[in-house]
Order: sequence, then C-alpha cells, then structure tokens
Amino acid sequence: MSRYLLFVVLMFNALPGIASSESHSDEITLYFARHGETLLNTLDHVQGWADSPLTEEGQRIARYLGAGLKDIPFDSVYSGDSGRQRSTLEIILQTSGKTRLTPTELSGLRESFFGSYEGLRNEEMRDASARVLCLRDSQALMQEMAKENLSIKQLQNAIAAADPQGLAENYQQVKARTHDAVKRIISAGMEKHEKNILIVTSGMTIMNLVYELTNKPLAIKPLANAAVVKINYKNGEYRVIEPGTLKYVEAGKKSLED
Repeated sequence: MSRYLLFVVLMFNALPGIASSESHSDEITLYFARHGETLLNTLDHVQGWADSPLTEEGQRIARYLGAGLKDIPFDSVYSGDSGRQRSTLEIILQTSGKTRLTPTELSGLRESFFGSYEGLRNEEMRDASARVLCLRDSQALMQEMAKENLSIKQLQNAIAAADPQGLAENYQQVKARTHDAVKRIISAGMEKHEKNILIVTSGMTIMNLVYELTNKPLAIKPLANAAVVKINYKNGEYRVIEPGTLKYVEAGKKSLED
C-alpha cells in the first residue's frame, strides 16, 4: 500500500461517525432500581402481582434515590406496570429534575407472580417452599440462602411447585418475560444511541434477570428498597458493575439534608 493511500485510509477511519465496524461498539449502562418500601413490605406479606402503596418512608427513600441519581444523564426510563414501581419512578424523576423524560411501562418488568400466596405472610410461602426443597422450615431456607447454597432458579421453582393452586410462575416463565423486556429496552436504546437507562422494578425480578443475563449471578440476598444493580451491556454481553448498592440513596440523602 502506498504512503498516500495509507494516509487516506487512516484519515477516513479517524472521522467521527465513520469509524470502522471493528472499532465501533454499542455500550449501554442499565440502572435497575428496586421500588421504595410499601405497606405490604412493612407487614412482611407476599407482594408479587399484588400491589400496595408506598409508605411515607418508601416515598422518602425514593426521593433520596432521585437526588442521588440527579447527575446521571439518563436517555430513557422504564418501569413495570405495578403502582409501587410507577410511583417510585415518578418520585425519582421529580426529585432529580428529569420530568422531561417520559416513562415507558412494560408488564414484563413486574415482580414474580406468587400465585395463591399473594398477600399472605412471607413465612407461610417460605415454609411451603422449604418443604419442596427437603428443608425443615422457613428459617432453614433463609440459612441456605445466606450460605449461597440456593439459586434463584431453585427458589422460584420451589415456590411454583409449592403453590396448591398451581398458579405461581416458575423460573422459566419469569425468565422469558423479563428477558424479553430487557431485549426490547436494549434494542430501542441501541437504535437511539442511548447510553444510560433507568429501570424501576422489583427485587425477585432483578435477581432473576441477573442470574442468567450476566456472567456474575447475584446471591439470593434480598435487595433493600431503592437498591440499585448497575449493569453494563456491550457487544451482546452483560456485566454487573454494582451488585445491589445503596450508595445513590445515601448520596441523595446527604445532598437533600445539606
């Protein structure tokens, strides 16, 4: 190749927006946030497709999260179609001054459906699930979770198997709809060249997503209300950057109190 031709090729590849396909890659950062505290959370009752309003504390922590996310230039925002998810996102947008963004609701981002256990005590559902897994009781189940001996897939399938009405979603059902929702979000983001996307959903939904969507499955440790799981998408791969942090809530609380 002549020096002149080499120079032309290098200049062509250096022009903005005309880089070679090898040097170009779509990269998107997804911020998955759990909703704020709800009435059923405080009562320790099962809350999947069942819904309840945010408590005063839930609204407060959503404001803290909004303030903590204020400096992140989100290109789009999503939530599930549950009231608690919708309300949390609305508060985040108001507090962060990002009301120009129009939320998109996706039913695929709902919490797992717990069938006939919806609205009952969490302990009742855990006891039944523990028996399916040949564990003594709810306490033994929680201990196995703490030791990271139990995957989210095993837990979700145990809940489905334990439901006497056979209505609860199994792992594959949750996976199918949540992965479809994320694919839609990524596809739209890539088409619009978006870089940062906020997604407000629920705890089990986030853990189900992370289990197979990324190369770093999260242990089954309940995510705190308003905790954020930050995931990077690049070249068809997902990578967990922050596995369930409250740093945005803490930063927002400090800024609002100051």
